[in-house]
Amino acid sequence: MTELARAHGAPVLAARMRSTPEDFFVEELSGFDASGAGEHLLLTVEKRGMNTAFAAKRIAEWAGVDESAIGYAGLKDRHAVTRQRFTVWLPKKIAPDIDALQSDELRVLEHAWHARKLPRGALAGNRFVLLLREVEGERAAIETRLQEIAVGGVPNYFGEQRFGRGGNNVQQAVAMFAGRRVKREERTMLLSAARSELFNRVLAARVEAGSWNAALDGEVWMLDGSRSVFGPEAFTDELQARLAAFDIHPSGPLWGEGELRSVDAAREVELAAMQGDSATRLRGGLERAGLKQERRALRLRPQDLAWRWLDDGALELGFSLPPGCYATVVLRELGDITDAASS
Repeated sequence: MTELARAHGAPVLAARMRSTPEDFFVEELSGFDASGAGEHLLLTVEKRGMNTAFAAKRIAEWAGVDESAIGYAGLKDRHAVTRQRFTVWLPKKIAPDIDALQSDELRVLEHAWHARKLPRGALAGNRFVLLLREVEGERAAIETRLQEIAVGGVPNYFGEQRFGRGGNNVQQAVAMFAGRRVKREERTMLLSAARSELFNRVLAARVEAGSWNAALDGEVWMLDGSRSVFGPEAFTDELQARLAAFDIHPSGPLWGEGELRSVDAAREVELAAMQGDSATRLRGGLERAGLKQERRALRLRPQDLAWRWLDDGALELGFSLPPGCYATVVLRELGDITDAASS
C-alpha cells in the first residue's frame, strides 16, 4: 500500500492510530429494521478487542447452536470498538438469557426477532470515529487536505487489511494457483486478495495519470451507492454533470473470466497495468477459479466528514463509507499513519 500513488499530493501529517481499541470506533449502518417475527434472533452488539469471527463463535456457544446458524453482514477488525448485528437461528423461538452473553468485551445493545438470517453485505455502510495521536504537521495544511478529501474524495483502493499480515496473501494466492492446496475459507480469502491486487494496480495507474476521477474514452460507469454499471458510451455534458455531482464514478476491473467490458483508452490502461509475470498468474488463476468479470468504482467520497482537535493535540475524524470501502485509504491521503495495533 505504501507504494500506491496518492491523489492529493505529498503527506501533510504523520500520526499514530489505534493506540487503544477506543481510538478506532466503527458502527454498522443498518440496511433494514428487524421484522419483529421469525426464527432468527437479531442482536446488535458492541464489542471491544474482538473480531467478528470470534464474536460469532461466542454467540453460537451462548445459544447452543452451530456456528453456521450465525449470520452477520460484514467483518470487523479486532483492534477496535465496533457495533454490528448478528442473527442466531433459533427454530423453537426460545431465546437464551441475554444477560449470560454480556461481558466487558461484548455487550448486547438491542435484540429482536427477525424473519431471515443476516446475509453478507446487508448493511448500508459503516460510520467511523477515529482518533489520531502524536500528530505532526501544520494544522492549516492538514485541514486544507481534509477539505480537499471532503470535496473530491479519494481513490477507492482496497485497504491493507485485504492482503493479510505483511501483504502475504497475494504471494499465497500465486502459490495456490500453482497447485498448493488450501482450506476452503482460505481459498476465498486468497481469491479476494488476488482480485484486489489487480484492481489496485489499475487504480494506481489512473491516479498517476490523473484520470482516477475523470472520463477516459471507453469508460465503464458505476452508479453511486450501487453495483450497477453502464457503458461504454459517448461522453456527454449530461455524463460530465453526473460525474461532477458524484452520481456516477469511473470503474476498474475485478478480474475473472469473460470479456473485459471497457474499450479504447480505458481498456488500454487497464490491460497495461495488469502486465508482468505475477499479474498474468493472478489473472489466469482467477479465470480458472471461475470468477466472472465485475467492476468497482475508482473513487470514494467519505460522507459527513468532520474533524476536531483535542486539547492534547490529537485529531478526531468522523465519516461514513459505503460497504466494502476502507477507512485506511482515506487516512493515507492525509499522510503517514503508523498502526500501533500492528507494531
